[in-house]
Amino acid sequence: MTPRLIIAALATVSLLAGCSGNVEPQYPPKDLRDLSATAQATTLWSKRIGSGLGKGSYPMAPAQDGSRIFAADHRGLVTALDANTGNPLWETTLDSGASSALSAVDGQLYLGTRNGEVVAMDQSTGKVKWKTTTSSEVLAAPQANSELLIIQSVDGHITALNRNDGTEFWNYSASQPALSLRTSATPRVIDAVTIAGLANGRLVTLDNRTGQPLWERRISNPTGNSEIERLSDLSGQPLLTPDGRLYATSYNGRVVALEATSGQIAWSRPLSSYRSPLMVGDTLYVVDEASHVVALNAMTGDEMWRLRDLEGRSLTDPEFAGGQIVLGDYDGYVHLINANSGKLTGRSRVNSSGISVTPQTDGRRVYMLTNNGTLQALDIR
Repeated sequence: MTPRLIIAALATVSLLAGCSGNVEPQYPPKDLRDLSATAQATTLWSKRIGSGLGKGSYPMAPAQDGSRIFAADHRGLVTALDANTGNPLWETTLDSGASSALSAVDGQLYLGTRNGEVVAMDQSTGKVKWKTTTSSEVLAAPQANSELLIIQSVDGHITALNRNDGTEFWNYSASQPALSLRTSATPRVIDAVTIAGLANGRLVTLDNRTGQPLWERRISNPTGNSEIERLSDLSGQPLLTPDGRLYATSYNGRVVALEATSGQIAWSRPLSSYRSPLMVGDTLYVVDEASHVVALNAMTGDEMWRLRDLEGRSLTDPEFAGGQIVLGDYDGYVHLINANSGKLTGRSRVNSSGISVTPQTDGRRVYMLTNNGTLQALDIR
């Protein structure tokens, strides 16, 4: 790990979770209150996936494609399971430990490793089809369109690979600040363009034919006297709607709605977040840096409700299943929130090792991977 990333990792721990010793976290976790549950997360099955996320807490969120779900551990074990029963289908151990969230599409499985490789595997057999070395460590899930696999690595490079053999098609390099969160935004990819949030606080749209920028906008303006105060990463995945609206979050910055083809800003709202936004209907849900869950009118940016009961609990990205907003927390709890009212409706503890990666859902069932590698399927009702 480079010195810049070591510093970034320490800064992240200090800012988001508190350092060891006498340093208090910026947002101490609130105790959970009793609630009258109106929704339930029922465990369907639970399996242990190797050694979990490791001391680096790599963001290795699982991926689902059809009736299979795929998960990995920090030592390089990759596992395919039957999504309905949890029964293992195959296991493969890679030469290097996994580091990124997984991506499963069109019969292939993609992931990044700690030595900067991108690996493509056959979903049916677990056989490695190709490997390609990128410029640095990959934490973001590789993103595919019909021809390309887009990789965003921690050094600011965005690389387009041929999905069939892993050969490089183009490479875009963004300027990097002296200090950044030890994370990497996941790009949003469609056939024509790649939309990527950068550690320098900018959002860029790249032409997938050439890798050249079509437009670029500053979303977060660094402020403050110290490098930590000036952190301005766009760490969440941009959200793109079918009618061409684009939403992005930023750390120490704002939530922004843009017109996707031009980058023209429709509205913005001060709100610091390093999580990906979620949209259900015309409501945008954002988890801010304090782990407040905020619902915004997607058309205007007006705040509809804000849930503060989970402050400081290091919530995951939000997902939607069974009519509920679903999130995990640092203590291994799954929280259910009514999407309309913002009220807590249910809670279930999966594992005391904690949940730090984004839940995987098909809209009805949720798959939670805990820090120690417990993968649990939950039915949300």
